[in-house]
Amino acid sequence: MKASLKMSEKTVCTGDHSGNAALQHLAATLLSGETALHMAEFFKALSDPTRVRIISVLAQAELCVGDLCALLGMAQPAISQQLRLLRQARLVAMRRDGKHVFYTLNDEHIRTVFQQGLDHVREKGIS
Repeated sequence: MKASLKMSEKTVCTGDHSGNAALQHLAATLLSGETALHMAEFFKALSDPTRVRIISVLAQAELCVGDLCALLGMAQPAISQQLRLLRQARLVAMRRDGKHVFYTLNDEHIRTVFQQGLDHVREKGIS
């Protein structure tokens, strides 16, 4: 098991940061710039209410653009633009079936992150 600082532990700044074991541990776990960028892009894709609503229904079923338009009461170009952004962020995947294109969440991680965020919002009485 990795050693880690507990939220309840108090830290005192001594001004001398060299050789600080806690900082050395944290430095070893610090996200790389590239990983942080991808994480920021992931959360940026979820920063729009329309995209969150799209994720909410795709978490339940695979849908075509027409279905999404009907559910959200929006025009096809607007939904397509949001789906393009979600695809670029690798949150949704598409599947062609003849003339129709169906969308679904890219993987179970997306569903889990969405559900945890929703649980948090509902727990705090925000919804």
